[in-house]
Amino acid sequence: MSHFFLLVLYNCLLPVFFIVAFPMWLIKMWRRGGYGSGLFERLGKFKGDKSAEPQGVVYIHAVSVGEVLIAQKLILEWLKKHEGERIVLAATTSTGHAVAREKSPEGVRVIYSPVDFGFSVRAVFRRFTPRQVILIESEAWPNLLNIARKRGVPVAMVNARLSQRSEARFHKLAGLVQPVFEMVDTFAVQNEGDAKRFEKLGIPAEKISVTGSIKFDPSGGSVPECRAEFASVINDFGKARPVILAASTHSGEEKLIGDALMKSGIDALYLVVPRHAERRATVKSDLESLGYEVCLRSVYKSPRTPSKACLVADTTGELRDWTAHADVVIVGKSWLGKGGQSPAEAIMGGKPVICGPNMANFEPLMTMLRESGGVHMLDSTHELAEMVSSLLIDSSIRETTTTAAKEVLFIHDGAVERTVDLVYLNAFVS
Repeated sequence: MSHFFLLVLYNCLLPVFFIVAFPMWLIKMWRRGGYGSGLFERLGKFKGDKSAEPQGVVYIHAVSVGEVLIAQKLILEWLKKHEGERIVLAATTSTGHAVAREKSPEGVRVIYSPVDFGFSVRAVFRRFTPRQVILIESEAWPNLLNIARKRGVPVAMVNARLSQRSEARFHKLAGLVQPVFEMVDTFAVQNEGDAKRFEKLGIPAEKISVTGSIKFDPSGGSVPECRAEFASVINDFGKARPVILAASTHSGEEKLIGDALMKSGIDALYLVVPRHAERRATVKSDLESLGYEVCLRSVYKSPRTPSKACLVADTTGELRDWTAHADVVIVGKSWLGKGGQSPAEAIMGGKPVICGPNMANFEPLMTMLRESGGVHMLDSTHELAEMVSSLLIDSSIRETTTTAAKEVLFIHDGAVERTVDLVYLNAFVS
C-alpha cells in the first residue's frame, strides 16, 4: 500500500476511533489526575504566545511513564554532549506527563502529545518548528511521520524493539506497517535479533543500527537512591525489618503475592508499588481481605499494628527510589499479567530479583539473566516464600544473583551515548 492510500484510510478511521474512545479516555484521564491539565494541548491549542516558546527543537515523542523515563536518560546525555540544545518532550498519558514535568532538566519544554490528527500535529510543528523528531521505542504515528517527512524533518526511532510475536502480527499487516516504517529515517535498535526482525519487515539494513537498550544501560541516568522520607516511613513498620517490594504489579498480583508471603510467616514489610496508582482502592480491599492493615502512601498514617501492616505506594514516579530501600524485588505483570515489567532498576540498584513465568517482553534479556543466575524465575507463587527466605537469610545467594545480573546489563553499557551520537550524526551532521 502506498503512503497516500494508507493515510487516506488512517484519516478516515481515526475520527471514528476517537469518537468511540473519547469517553473512556476522559474517564482514564480523570482517574489518573490528568483531566483538565493540558486537555487542549492534545488538540494543538496552547496557552501563551508562540514567541515565548523554544524554536528549532529536538522533539521527543514518548507515551507513558516507561517511555518518558527512557527519554529522560536520552535527554540528560544529549544535553551533556550538546549543551544549550532546545528540547520538547511530548508525553501521551497524564501519568507520563506528570513524571516528565517532575524529572525533566530545566529548560526542557514538556507538553501533551497531540492527538494524531493532521491539524493538531501541524499546530505543534508551527509552534516549535522541530528540526528532529525522536520516537521512543515503536511509537510510530502516521500523521506525525508524514508531516515530518513533508517538512524535511528527520525522524529517528530509538530503543526500538520488535518481539517475535509483534513481528508475526506485523507481517500479517505488512501492507499497513511498511508504509509507516518507511517514513522513519533511522532505527536505533536494542539487539541483533531486533535488527533482523525489522529487516524482515522491509526496512533497509542501512537504516538500522544496533545501539543497545537505553533502559538497561547501567551508565545512563541515575541508580535508585535511598530517601530519608522513605526510610522514615519504612521505620514505622519496625526498624531493621527486611523489605519485600512487589514492583509494578497488575490486577490481582498484590493479593496473590501477599497471600504467599503472609502464609509463609516471613517477618518482613510487604511493600507494593502498583503499576497504576488509580487502582489503590481495589489493591487496598484485596490486601485487607487477607488480613493486612493497609497503609496508603497517598494518605499516609502510621500503622496501628506494624507487624500485620503493609505499605502501598500509590504514587507515580517513585518506584525507582522505593527500590533502593528493598531487600528483595518481586517483578509484577509476570504472575497474572503478560509480558512482565522491567527488572533493570532493581538490578542497577543491586537488589536480587524474583519474577513469575511471564516475562516475554524482555527477551532476550531474561534468557541471559536466567542462564547466568541473575534472576530467579518461578513457575508459581507456591515457590515464592522459600525463594524469598533463601535470599533474606543467605547473603552469598544475594551477592551471586546481583553480581550475575549486573554483568548481563553491562552488555548494554554505553547505549545512551551510542544512541545520541547516531541520531545527532544522522540528523545534524550528514
